Amino acid sequence: MTVVPCEQNAELRRKIERFAETLKVQAHTLGDHGLNEQEFYNSGLFRGAIERIRGQFSATMREKREFVHHVLNFMQDGGFIRDWESAGDANRHDYSVQLNSGRIGVIELKGCLDGNNTNIFERPPHANEFILWSVCTNPGADPRHNAWSGIHTRLSAEIISREQRVDGVLIWDMVCGTIGRPCPKTQKHPERMTEVGHYSLTPPCIYVLPATIPSPRNNPAPTAQDLRDVELLSAFSDCFRCDLAEINFVDFEVQHKGAETLRTTRIRRAGEEVRCSEATAIRRA
Repeated sequence: MTVVPCEQNAELRRKIERFAETLKVQAHTLGDHGLNEQEFYNSGLFRGAIERIRGQFSATMREKREFVHHVLNFMQDGGFIRDWESAGDANRHDYSVQLNSGRIGVIELKGCLDGNNTNIFERPPHANEFILWSVCTNPGADPRHNAWSGIHTRLSAEIISREQRVDGVLIWDMVCGTIGRPCPKTQKHPERMTEVGHYSLTPPCIYVLPATIPSPRNNPAPTAQDLRDVELLSAFSDCFRCDLAEINFVDFEVQHKGAETLRTTRIRRAGEEVRCSEATAIRRA
């Protein structure tokens, strides 16, 4: 088993790489810029256009927020949550969800988890539950690398060093189940797909984290909570046809070794260990 069941589409990745190479050597033939080949590549026009496109893809959150709004509305209409609201630009987090029990679940929206933005979060005081939701819309990204990088390399270090409790991680978006990111959960069981607006959605990948913050002296080896103890994640699971055997449970161990603090991350699924890190030093700038 792997950290996340889906994997990067290798053939699509090869096509992306081939097309990128073609674009680099044929770009001067496109458009009506009026430059010869040497002038074109010396002018900075190509590099500037690439950076502009890259910025347009990465800077906007509109597509991601539209997806999240559809999902939360669907959950509310189905009775899986009571209500939700966008937190607005003044807050570090993105969404507050009123759960059926009356508890408040807070969602921080993230990208592919392999970047420094994953480290930037703050659990708000009013949150009974706090989760990070990875919406990675790049079909060329490697979901297995990103999941491990996010949970072990980045999140575990932040949780321990900043004492910021995170109850869970949701890795799931509109690319899941497409040609860019085939989903083994639905390849043989397409009936598990859920239609939400214009999206066809797979069951999400859910990671349940410990209820307490690891501490070398007082709490060296906290284990993951039960899924039902994190009501927001449980609501996602129930609404979108998750199987309990697909839920991931994340345990941490932490210890001092000389001047360093070392942490170990272990992910379990269906009663088996999926991946376990070595004891890794926490190094923060």
